[in-house]
Amino acid sequence: MIRAGIIGGAGYTAGELLRLLINHPDVEIAWIHSTSNAGNPVTDVHQGLIGETYHRFTDTPVWEDVDLVFFCTPHGQSRTFIKENPIPENVKIIDLSNDFRLKEGEEHDFVYGLPELNRKPMVRGAKHVANPGCFATAIQLALLPLAKNHLIKSDVHITAITGSTGAGVKPSATSHYSWRNDNVSIYKPFRHQHLAEIMQTLRELQPDLDVELNFVPVRGCFSRGIMAIAYLDIDEDIETIRNLYEETYSDHSFTFVTDKQPDLKDVVNTNKCIIHLEKIDGKLLITSVIDNLLKGASGTAVHNMNLLFGLSERTGLYLKPSAF
Repeated sequence: MIRAGIIGGAGYTAGELLRLLINHPDVEIAWIHSTSNAGNPVTDVHQGLIGETYHRFTDTPVWEDVDLVFFCTPHGQSRTFIKENPIPENVKIIDLSNDFRLKEGEEHDFVYGLPELNRKPMVRGAKHVANPGCFATAIQLALLPLAKNHLIKSDVHITAITGSTGAGVKPSATSHYSWRNDNVSIYKPFRHQHLAEIMQTLRELQPDLDVELNFVPVRGCFSRGIMAIAYLDIDEDIETIRNLYEETYSDHSFTFVTDKQPDLKDVVNTNKCIIHLEKIDGKLLITSVIDNLLKGASGTAVHNMNLLFGLSERTGLYLKPSAF
């Protein structure tokens, strides 16, 4: 039995992580850390877990009680917490923030936790994993087979729309219901923070890559999910391209190529990524859909935990899409 702790237990990703771990056959939740909620029942924050957990938040993590700790902290806080709170060598770490995703100029031993890219290092003894970002997951899975085969030779244009939960649990002007509902807006065009980790992966697979990723993120008027739509010029025919995608993902448990144009609801409440390919007038159009809180965060964190501890990849992640 894996004994797990959670640092930063009050946010959306922590709530989804708890929902998954409570129903995971090989996990026991040891404690849930939150300084602002210490002593309060977890269900005061995650009300949807009433009847499923009787844990209370704590502000004192007991490292001897855990084999693994998940960090669901805001960006920048994981690194500070680890510096100020020495964690025993035998405790594995999965960090859901962006603190350890980049390698260049960094000194750390965190493996970048996109399973479709780095499953082997995690299976072969990694101790620390940096979970990918949600946009980064959808976009990398859309482009990874092309980079793997050195086929990205022109600029890539990407528009991706995300649900309001991608902004986190803390209210803001752009996540307020009366603003977000019946509304669509762009933000951080061409400068989104996930671009760095996307380019890191693409250049790892295609070292001679010399193109621009023109990424426009969009806020959607729905709660969860990401639809990423990418296109680029390419010479190869659609059959060849599709075979490359099928080959790349054939032995992976959660990423699938489909002939049908996917809807967002095909993946909401699951750990799946569904990809559709279409060739139109010399351009390859790629559609990639994920649930931002699951495949884009907590679901991949559980997937990575399964890999670290030698479990079947799908354990605890048999989820049905909430299409109706």
